[in-house]
Amino acid sequence: MSKVESKLAELGLSLPPVAAPVAAYVPALRSGEFVFTSGQLPVVGGKLPSTGKVGAEVSPEEGKELAQTCALNALAAIKSVIGDLDLIERVVKVVGFVASAPDFTGQPGVINGASELLGKVLGEAGVHARSAVGVAVLPLDAPVEVELQVRVKTA
Repeated sequence: MSKVESKLAELGLSLPPVAAPVAAYVPALRSGEFVFTSGQLPVVGGKLPSTGKVGAEVSPEEGKELAQTCALNALAAIKSVIGDLDLIERVVKVVGFVASAPDFTGQPGVINGASELLGKVLGEAGVHARSAVGVAVLPLDAPVEVELQVRVKTA
């Protein structure tokens, strides 16, 4: 087990299977020393645990938990490409989308669910640049979506 996966286990978490794409794309792609994930939804066991807008049907706290699930799914997608999460040198950028009620402005707090998880499991390598954006709707009526860009060790 990698150090990253051991850290996840200490937190009571584990990597899920890689989420199947819902359209014509791959979950993650390596280009040189970088791995880019597609947007990851908070899918658990092949299903979304909740749907709707944060600030309406979904609480900000639940949205934050769902963003953490998105980050776990993104790490699983990265592992499927590089084989060992200990090869991650740096999370370069996190982009988070929050399906938001019209008056909801707490997108940064929701996406903290992903950012905080990355910091806990990757330490300094998990510190990253980030965007947290409110949107009208996401695929499958998901409340959040997260994508990662990471730099990995090269042979």
